[in-house]
Amino acid sequence: MATTTIKSTYALDVESVRALEELARRWQVSKSEALRRAIRSEASRQPPRGGDALEALDQLQASLRSRNVDLERWAREVEAGRRAAGRRLASDAQ
Repeated sequence: MATTTIKSTYALDVESVRALEELARRWQVSKSEALRRAIRSEASRQPPRGGDALEALDQLQASLRSRNVDLERWAREVEAGRRAAGRRLASDAQ
């Protein structure tokens, strides 16, 4: 099965080229293959993008606004509930 490849040109500093050449020699592969492996390895170690969570929050807020949910009022009510629960816990502890 043939693999699709895209030829690209990149400018690398001398230190990076030497490191790439060393990896290619050590792994006994071409410099292109060594670069592909290094990129895949680093990409697999990166945590998932945080933007997805932020995007989900934006969508949720937009959905609530479209249904005329007053987010500020909701936040005030939640805060009041937390304070009341805190007071109850404090009085129960005494």
